[in-house]
Formats: sequence, C-alpha cells, structure tokens
Amino acid sequence: MPERRRFLAGMIRSLGAATVGGIAWMGFLDGKKSRPDILRPPGAIPEQDFLLKCTKCGLCVEACPFQSLILARPGDERPVGTPYFKMRENPCRMCREIPCTVACPTGALDRSLVSDRDEQGKRRLNVNLSKIGLAVIDRETCIAYWGIQCDACYRSCPVMDKAVTVEYVRNERTGKHAILAPVVHSDHCTGCGMCERACINQKASIFVLPRDAVMGESSARYVRGWESGDEERIEGLPDETETVTPRSEKKALDYLNKGDL
Repeated sequence: MPERRRFLAGMIRSLGAATVGGIAWMGFLDGKKSRPDILRPPGAIPEQDFLLKCTKCGLCVEACPFQSLILARPGDERPVGTPYFKMRENPCRMCREIPCTVACPTGALDRSLVSDRDEQGKRRLNVNLSKIGLAVIDRETCIAYWGIQCDACYRSCPVMDKAVTVEYVRNERTGKHAILAPVVHSDHCTGCGMCERACINQKASIFVLPRDAVMGESSARYVRGWESGDEERIEGLPDETETVTPRSEKKALDYLNKGDL
C-alpha cells in the first residue's frame, strides 16, 4: 500500500506540474500572437513598456467599479493576465477618480499621463486626458451618413461637442435634406468606447482602435497657420528641402508646361 500511495502522489504532482506548464505555455503563445487592437486602461504607457512593467496583479481590474476591465485569459489572444477593454460589451465609464490607474503599483498605468494642475498649481487627476484609443466611423454603414437621423454616438459621448460633434452636410442624393454627420476629433477623444456601445447598428459603425493604428503623423514642415503656436514645430529645421523624387528637382512650371504629369 505505501508503494501505491507514493505512486498516486507522484502521478498527482506530475499532473499538477503539467497543468501549470500548459497554462504557462498557452500564456506565452497568446503573448506571441497578441491582437493589434488591444485597448488598455487610462494612463497606460506604450505597449512594449507596459508589458515589461505590468506584473499581472489584477488590481486595476478589481478597482474598476463597473467591471469594465477584463483580465486576459488563455485563448483571449492577448498577453495572459493583462487588463483590457471590450468596448462594445462594457466600455470605460470615465470615472473621475480613475481608480484603475491609481491602483497600479508599478507605473504600467501612469498617473502623470492623466493628470494636470488646478488653479493653485496642484496636481489633480483629469480623466479627460485619457488616450485609451480613438473612435473611428465607418461612413459606409453609419446610418447618419445615409441621411437617416441618428445621433446615438454623439449623445453618449462624455466629452460631447468636443470629442464628437455633429456637422450639417448637404444631402446630394435628395438635394433637399441635410445629413447630420457625426465627426470624431482626435485631440479630445479619450477612446472610452461609450459611442461604440451606444451605436444602434448590429455591428457598431463607430468603434475604438489604438491611436497608433489609425492616426497619421504630419510632416514637420507643414504648419497650420490658423493655430497659434503651431509654427514652433518647424523651429530648428534646415532651410534646404531634401529632394525626394526626380520630379522634385524640376520647377513646377517646367513639368506643367512640358506635359510630364
């Protein structure tokens, strides 16, 4: 009997080790094939640095009063144990106290990224500085762009009239009616996902993606003259412009007159 007990105990230990090893291996594989559209909590530092600092403690998830944050599990196609949002199901509610960020013990969620100063110069949390992602509109399926009145995304936006506005556009199809077109403004959009949740379509026509995935980057040589301070971007740039293509070596009038377009 003692031999039998030792044998069974060894089998149980082996099975336990195999299970733990399997979970760890699945977590490693999930990290390798992570989705590119992961949306992190407010104050998250750049993804690669985030993964280095996040200890997968789950404190941010526990701190969320709306249970909006999810802790990635094996099979989620996200690094196991890290927090993320599913905006269509349960978006960020933009808590003024930002408890998820405050709960982070390692700086993977950085308070300074969601803080500014009050009138007395004291640091304070400001959830409107969050850059979780950026809302993008599919105009082909958005019924507002069809000419059907809908402002669900606009009405749900916590930063209404800044992050999402409604612009009146002539309806070329009818020639009589206006299209009330929702427009997202990247400088104010926090990526909270409230608009995605509110969209009435079967699959949301407005959805949040990581900002790096959807935003371009303007050349430093181009200035928005109507915005004060924008010229500061060109300070220190060389006066000479580098030739990029053979056509750039010619003067505009030369190739226009010779039909080299």
